[in-house]
Amino acid sequence: MQRFSSPSAFRHDAPERTAILLVQLGTPAAPTAAALRPYLREFLSDPRVVEIPRLIWWPILHGIILNTRPARSAQKYASVWTPEGSPLMSHSLHQAEGLRKELESRGLRPTVALAMRYGEPSIAGVLRELRDQGLRRILVLPLYPQYAGSTTATAIDAVTREMSGWRNLPELRWVRNFHDHPAYIEALADHVRAAWAKRPPADKLVMSFHGVPRRTLDLGDPYHCECLVTARLLAERLGLPRERWGVTFQSRFGKAEWLQPYTEPTLVELAASGTRSVDLLCPGFVSDCLETLEEIAIEARHAFIEAGGTEFNYLGCLNDGAPFISALADLVVAHTAGWPMAPGEGPDATSLEARMQRARALGAPA
Repeated sequence: MQRFSSPSAFRHDAPERTAILLVQLGTPAAPTAAALRPYLREFLSDPRVVEIPRLIWWPILHGIILNTRPARSAQKYASVWTPEGSPLMSHSLHQAEGLRKELESRGLRPTVALAMRYGEPSIAGVLRELRDQGLRRILVLPLYPQYAGSTTATAIDAVTREMSGWRNLPELRWVRNFHDHPAYIEALADHVRAAWAKRPPADKLVMSFHGVPRRTLDLGDPYHCECLVTARLLAERLGLPRERWGVTFQSRFGKAEWLQPYTEPTLVELAASGTRSVDLLCPGFVSDCLETLEEIAIEARHAFIEAGGTEFNYLGCLNDGAPFISALADLVVAHTAGWPMAPGEGPDATSLEARMQRARALGAPA
């Protein structure tokens, strides 16, 4: 028989509080093989990430990948690790704090928390902390602008899986995507313009998104379409003619066909065909991480220059820049409409005390 958990303490006079839960992909705790192994095991065991039958995938994962890949991945992580630790974790923490301050400047005071889909702090652990703090309403905001089954959906899976064992559920909402949100597009445009204010635009703006297997598109995943929408809207906002920008997909894994065109081969082709300079932006990543700092800023740059290109400018992610933090706040305000988040909203102290007294009169613990 399933046992349903409850908060460690429940008070009838607790104020009705709202939480914003930011969710990112995750990161190993350290750039070492020992830290990479459990992180990769959790990540690559997710059936939404690797859609290969377990009977086939399990021997490959546990017999080959987890015995070879952690050491190689650790070297790559070490090349981008910072004094603050993982770049993804550092930027995500700054985003959470920035969002809290931005909402506070708008007169709103929800709790803002951060969780990682893989690794720590885990979604389950953070949700339990919010439950034990008495949060009555939770908005889940996955930090993936474009929806994909392997990112947004698996974050929601983890939330609902944890809550399936709760006795007293909070009101729950989530942000599905924000690939075409005007404030997000404007934040991207401001970011590019800031780079161009320091140096002239390159011959071509390449927008590289994280890849997914091609079959996911054929099976109905909207990710590819949403990436193209983001790229088109940004190019329009920047006033770029079609020949001045392009879309590619990076981070291919395995031998199956993934979304094309692939980033590095495209850069090599551009250099070989006479494109001398490239600006590269990763609009699907809101925080710099291994895939942007190592795969793009180091490996892709090297490939382009080796193929004959002369200037490669990685423009960086939005990170905790003010325009993006403002865009996140706009999303929160839109998706929490009707929820009490400002001081004075919801039951006041007198009403809460009266509720407690009624509960005690009916036999509730003091």
